[in-house]
Amino acid sequence: RTEFALKEIMSSGGAEDDIPQAERKTVTDFCYLLDKSKQLFNGLRDLPQYGQKQWQSYFGRTFDVYTKLWKFQQQHRQVLDNRYGLKRWQIGEIASKIGQLYYHYYLRTSETSYLNEAFSFYSAIRQRSYYSQVNKEDRPELVVKKLRYYARFIVVCLLLNKMDVVKDLVKELSDEIEDYTHRFNTEDQVEWNLVLQEVAAFIEADPVMVLNDDNTIVITSNRLSETGAPLLEQGMIVGQLALADALIIGNCNNQVKFSELTIDMFRMLQALEREPMNLASQMNKPGMQESTEKPARRENPHKYLLYKPTFSQLYTFLAASFKELPANSVLLIYLSATGVFPSGRSDSEGPYDFGGVLTNSNRDIINGDAIHKRNQSYKEMHCLHPGDLYPFTRKPLFIIVDSSNSVAYKNFTNLFGQPLVCLLSPTAYPKALQGTAFLFPVPNVSLSTDLFLFVIFFFRSVSAGMRRGLWEKCQDYLRKINRDIAQLLTHSRSIDQSFLQFFGDEFLRLLLTRFIFCSATMRMHKIFRETRNYPETYPQLPRDETVENPHLQKHILELASILDVRNVFLENTLDDY
Repeated sequence: RTEFALKEIMSSGGAEDDIPQAERKTVTDFCYLLDKSKQLFNGLRDLPQYGQKQWQSYFGRTFDVYTKLWKFQQQHRQVLDNRYGLKRWQIGEIASKIGQLYYHYYLRTSETSYLNEAFSFYSAIRQRSYYSQVNKEDRPELVVKKLRYYARFIVVCLLLNKMDVVKDLVKELSDEIEDYTHRFNTEDQVEWNLVLQEVAAFIEADPVMVLNDDNTIVITSNRLSETGAPLLEQGMIVGQLALADALIIGNCNNQVKFSELTIDMFRMLQALEREPMNLASQMNKPGMQESTEKPARRENPHKYLLYKPTFSQLYTFLAASFKELPANSVLLIYLSATGVFPSGRSDSEGPYDFGGVLTNSNRDIINGDAIHKRNQSYKEMHCLHPGDLYPFTRKPLFIIVDSSNSVAYKNFTNLFGQPLVCLLSPTAYPKALQGTAFLFPVPNVSLSTDLFLFVIFFFRSVSAGMRRGLWEKCQDYLRKINRDIAQLLTHSRSIDQSFLQFFGDEFLRLLLTRFIFCSATMRMHKIFRETRNYPETYPQLPRDETVENPHLQKHILELASILDVRNVFLENTLDDY
């Protein structure tokens, strides 16, 4: 490629002897760095997707080359313009690759600060109009590069909750797609229009808007803040386990998604992250940080995001996480998937007799939420049964199941005496909340966000939005409730010790307190009257000390009064059971 570039120089810039040696060397060095960067970048796809160690040195080398390439083109821009014919879209491609590197490093490490770095490079491409001249060239493949850049930029902005930028990007992407399909008679027009539809549905997925006084939308975050989880107080005896690894699995039919990220996967991954920090002040270049350096606060748990995995893929990633789980650490499994129900009655009640959740297969797409096995002689093979998770209960395991057959995971047996908890979604919802895929704990709203609390309270006027002052007042009151729930849990005399073992980790502590508050709220709400409308747990929580505790019920009614919806709740709840 270097020789080709030099020939191009000679043909466009005159005789070879007319080119100063220094400029020839500049072009040669640039071509070498460009080729090397492409070679390393293309090699990223060959790295193992699982395991946390094998890929780090390769990422470090790739970052090194791209850093040199970016600085080199900045320092020698005039020579490269004149002698190499460097175009602005080529600079944009380099910046886009660096943005992709930072994004993939975020996926590998779960360190949200790298999302800010990806945003910086993607934003620079847009601000400096690196791709602006692409539409003037009669090359559809260059336009596709531009469209893919927009799609990647949108994903990063969604993860950073930059919704105002997302809406601008969607408008620009829509215009670009319209121009692209008008100029080129391509076969991918339907695919690009589907991208627009997916991101539009993703943006509209949150059922509650929080508004400033001037009616501008307040961007709320699902990530863990310093005031998010209730603090551990003196006298609370809890375990010292730390959440180290998480598998976030999405395999629901007909669910809102963008790229390979469903809305519930998106919310859960944010619930397992802290707010991003400034990368420059926090750490060195990716892959090059010394082991002696410690971040100012505990890092985020590592995550694998699995969209519609097969059973083999799921088990492979699960085994890798289990193998690399450090001592005194917890593995979290989040399953958002279509329910698989047993066919007929079984003579036994073992861990493979209650069904489970669907895993992907190569057979035809299955319509409907519930998959029923046709042949009653065998178990469903494309299903994650509770028994499939038994080997992994040799280490502390925290499971969240969001499915129409979540109750299958009530039938666990703790074989090895390690801490084990399952949080299970309702298996059915009142008609007023039906019509969408099962999300935890109510449709369109995930356990990972406080928004679900206000849907339950506030759905008579959700579309009108909630004023910021009211939102903040509710948040303050909710923090007080969470503190009280922490007291209830840690002072309970009959609670299973697994809950307390996990309560020392702030991510798990927040998930547990949200779960208990949500469950208590549903039990008091007038439209949630069937047992299947309520979340459940394994092991069972002592109801009178947690989800049916009178002190907690009083708090719920007070919050309902703040929101002026007390009439939708039962006043004398315990008497109504």
